[in-house]
Amino acid sequence: MSSASVRRATVGLGKALREWQVRLGLATTVVVLLFALVGPWLTPQDPQALLGGIYGAPQRDALLGYDYIGHDVVSRVLAGGASLVWMSLATAGIALVVGTALGLVAGYSRRVLDPVIVWWADVLLAFPNLILVLLVVSMLGREPWLIVLVASVAFIPGVVRLVRGLTVGLASREFVEAAEMLGFARWRILVGEILPNLLTPLLVHLGTMLSWAVGILSGLSYLGYGIAPPAADWGLMVNENSMGLQIQPWAVLVPVLLIALLALGTNLLAEGVGRLAARIEDR
Repeated sequence: MSSASVRRATVGLGKALREWQVRLGLATTVVVLLFALVGPWLTPQDPQALLGGIYGAPQRDALLGYDYIGHDVVSRVLAGGASLVWMSLATAGIALVVGTALGLVAGYSRRVLDPVIVWWADVLLAFPNLILVLLVVSMLGREPWLIVLVASVAFIPGVVRLVRGLTVGLASREFVEAAEMLGFARWRILVGEILPNLLTPLLVHLGTMLSWAVGILSGLSYLGYGIAPPAADWGLMVNENSMGLQIQPWAVLVPVLLIALLALGTNLLAEGVGRLAARIEDR
């Protein structure tokens, strides 16, 4: 990557951090991420221990009461975000890396590989993300690594189409033609010349995919196809305690709020960066 590309990326990051929407989205996301990642170390009780009555009311030793079989809700909430966070990050990260690589190859080669990759992406795009993940997980099992893998496969086509379209436009630019005339290797042109110019749209799409991943993975847990009990998980908590919502609402409302904040934070972050990029292009 050239020094000019690094400088452009640094300047763009500085401008993004001055936007209120980006700062709000980043702050919300970081707070929920820290809560989810540090929470398992701060649980006052064993999240899987049966300590109180069914849908027990809040008390001194259980500030949010007890859930449907007597788990401490505070401990379950503190321990239940780690799985959602790492699975969402892994899903979005795998989709971004694989989709970017395939999109670069398709957009720059424009020969045999391009129609093959685009056809494969179109086939996967025909399946709704949640339906595809549900179909595979229901047949092969609900192991976390499998859920992450299938969810990332569902997101890859969108990344491929985005990166391919942008690469096609950049491949005819003067700086790419100059690199080709100088005899640079194809991989060096892709990584050093084209990829740095895709960082902003990729960052925006990453934030969008994180929001999608949070929604899909928590939805899977709610439907009973995600993390298996007795493990603590925010989506699973909503499923387990929905029948007692009127009796003990905290076991449902708190995880729902945290899921919503995580999705909102990543969405605000992506939208803020996207708006900034659009304003810069208009100039």
